[in-house]
Amino acid sequence: MRQKWIYWYDELGSEHNDLVGKKCANLGEMTRLGLRVPPGFAISVDGYEKFMEESGAGAQIRRYIRESGDLAGNVGKQVEASRAIRSIIESKDMPKAMEQELQEHYLRLCGLVKMERVPVAVRSSGAISMPGQMETYLNVQGARELTRKVIRVWSSAFTTRAIAFRLEKKMEMEKAPIGVAVLKMVNAKCAGVCLTVMPTTGDTSKIIIEGNWGLGESVVSGEITPDQFIVDKECGEYECTISEKQRMVCYSPTGTATGQVPKDLRCKPCLDDLELKELVRISKSVEEHFQVPQDMEWVIDHDLNFPENVFWVQTRPAKYAKVKRDDSEYLAELMTRIFKM
Repeated sequence: MRQKWIYWYDELGSEHNDLVGKKCANLGEMTRLGLRVPPGFAISVDGYEKFMEESGAGAQIRRYIRESGDLAGNVGKQVEASRAIRSIIESKDMPKAMEQELQEHYLRLCGLVKMERVPVAVRSSGAISMPGQMETYLNVQGARELTRKVIRVWSSAFTTRAIAFRLEKKMEMEKAPIGVAVLKMVNAKCAGVCLTVMPTTGDTSKIIIEGNWGLGESVVSGEITPDQFIVDKECGEYECTISEKQRMVCYSPTGTATGQVPKDLRCKPCLDDLELKELVRISKSVEEHFQVPQDMEWVIDHDLNFPENVFWVQTRPAKYAKVKRDDSEYLAELMTRIFKM
C-alpha cells in the first residue's frame, strides 16, 4: 500500500483515476489546465482502505456479509445490510495518526485562504462511476467536523442503492474504491451546469448552460426550473429562457438550506453577458483538451470581481443522444433492434 493518502489537486491529473477517483482526478486535471478550481485536497482510495483496516471496520463488514448470505434480489435484506454496514463504519473513530494528518491538511488549507475554520464541501469520488449513489456534505467547518463527514462519505459507499449497484454489476460487496474530494466552499452568487453538447439531440455545435441563484444543488437535483442559455459555439449568439426562480440553496449554520429567492432577482438572469461568455470560452477549451463533449459544473463567487469569480468544481464526459445522420440510419437502427428481439 502506498504511504501517501492525501494529495493536493496540483499533484493530480486524469491519469490518477484509480488512485483518487474520477472527480478528484478531473479536479487535478482542471487545475493543471489553469482553470479556477477552489483550493482543496483529495483523499485517496488508499485512505479509505487504511481506515477500514486499521479501525477494524473492514473485518466486521466481511464477517457480516458472510453471515448474511445472498443479498441479490432481496430488497429488504439490502436495506438491512446498508443500515448495518453504515452503522459499523460510522461507529469507528478515525485512527489517531490518520486524523492528525487529515487535520494538518485542513489547517494548511485554512492558512492558504487566510480563513479560520474554512467551510468546505466533502464529496465522494468513486473510481467506478456510480452517479447519485453516494453522499455530499456542504459547508463543513472545523477539523473535527471534517473528520466526521469524511467517515460518513466513506459509509455512503454502502447506501442501499450502492449495494444494489454492486450486486447488479457482480462486484465484490465489501470493495468500495472511493476517494473523497475536499474543496473550499465558494460564496456562490449563482451556480449551475454547462454541457458542450445538446443532450437530447447530440448537436455538438451548441453549448447549453443552466443556472440558478445560490449554490448549484438546486440545479443538479432538478428542484427548480433554472435559467437556460443555448449558445452557438461558432458565432457566440445565444437564446435564453429566464425562469421565475422562486427557491435557491444557500448556506445555513448547520450546512445548507433551501430558501426564497429575493423578489428583485426572481426574473433576472443569474448570469451577465461577460460571465456567460467566460463559461463558454472555458468549456470549449476543456472539450478540446479531452476531445469529447463535457458535462461541467460552475460557480460564480459573490465576493470576487470578474473574471476571478468564475470557478469550476466538476467536469466529466457528457451523456447525450446520438445524432441520426438521416432517415436511413434511423431505419437501419430500428431494424437492428427488431431482429434482436
